Amino acid sequence: MPKSVYIHIPFCLKKCAYCSFLSGLNPRCSGVYTDGLVKEIKNFYRGEKLNTLYFGGGTPSLLSVDEIQKILKCFKTDEKTEITLEVNPKTCDKEKLKAFKNAGVNRISLGVQSFDDKLLKITGRTHSVKEALQSIENIVSAGFENYSIDLIYGLPSQSLEMWHKTLDKAKSLMPPHISLYGLKIDKGCDFYKNPPKDLPDDDLQADMYEAAVEVFAKYRHYEFSNFARSFMFRSRHNLTYWNLAPYYGFGLGASGFSGTFRYQNECNFEEYLKNPAKEKSYERTNLLEEHIFLGFRKSSGININKINRIFKIDFDKKYALQLEKFLTLGLIQKTLHGYKLTLKGVMLSNSVLCEFLDDVL
Repeated sequence: MPKSVYIHIPFCLKKCAYCSFLSGLNPRCSGVYTDGLVKEIKNFYRGEKLNTLYFGGGTPSLLSVDEIQKILKCFKTDEKTEITLEVNPKTCDKEKLKAFKNAGVNRISLGVQSFDDKLLKITGRTHSVKEALQSIENIVSAGFENYSIDLIYGLPSQSLEMWHKTLDKAKSLMPPHISLYGLKIDKGCDFYKNPPKDLPDDDLQADMYEAAVEVFAKYRHYEFSNFARSFMFRSRHNLTYWNLAPYYGFGLGASGFSGTFRYQNECNFEEYLKNPAKEKSYERTNLLEEHIFLGFRKSSGININKINRIFKIDFDKKYALQLEKFLTLGLIQKTLHGYKLTLKGVMLSNSVLCEFLDDVL
C-alpha cells in the first residue's frame, strides 16, 4: 500500500527559463484548484498513515495557509510524517513560514539555484541573492530544523570560479540538505526555444560536479544529486522514488506508482478541473530496468540479492560482460550487497547505464 503522496501545485509568479515542468499557471486559480485536489484525494486515497507527503510544483508556497491545511486534512499523518513544501524565496516571509509550520509542514525545500545575481537574472528567477539569504534566515527563525536548498550548475556563462563561490556560500550556511542539479534543457522550456550562448561544456560540468562533491565531502552523498548533513536529514520522500516504493500522485499532471503500474493525471488544467476524480489509466513499467537505473543513482548502489529474488535471475551471470568491463575501467565497484558507481562512474553514468539497460529484456 502507498505510504507516500506527491501533490502537484502548478502555480508560479513567473516560469523560469530552464523549467519544462507543468507550471506557470496564474495563482489566482488556487482556490478552485484546491477544491479539485480535495475531490481527487477523497476518491483515491485509502486512508493509509503516511510516511511522507510532498508539495511540489510550480511554487506550492503561493498557496494560502488555509489551502495547505485543507489539503493536509485529507490525509492521515502523525509527528513522524515528513511533510515537505517547496518554497520560492520571493513567496514566503517569516510569518507565513511559521503558519505553514503550525499547519503541519515540517520540511522546506528552497529553490535558491544560485548565489549569483547575474545568473539568477539569466535563468528568469524572481528573487535576488539577498532575498534567498533572508529566506534561509526566515526558515530557521520559523523553527524548521529540516530544510534543503536547491542549486543548479552548468548555467549559461557560469564559470568554475562562479560555481565555487556559490558552493562556498552554501557550505557556510550549513543547511541540513543540499540538492545540486546539472542544467538540463528539455523541450518546452524557454532555453529550448531560445538556446542560450556560453553554456559550459560536458568537461566543465563534470569539473563542477566534482567540485561540489569535494566541497560537501563531510555530508552524506547518498544519491547522485543529494547531500545530507546527517542520516536523519536525507529526503525520505525522494528515497520512496529511488527505492521503487509505491506512492500516490495527486494534482495536474501528477504521476503515481502502484508498485507495478504507473499512471499520470490529466495535464490540461480545464480538463483536470472538469473531473478531478477521473479514473486512472495504469501502464505497466519495466521494473528490472527501473531497479537498475534508480539503484545505481544511490550511493549504496544496487542490491543484487533483492533483484535476483524479485526477477528470478542471476544478476552476475546476466550482466557478466558489463560488470567485467566497468569494474576494469573503474566505473563501478563491488559492495557487500551488489555494485555501485564510483565517482568516475557517476560522471559517465549515462554510458554505463545504457549498456545495462540495453540488456534488460
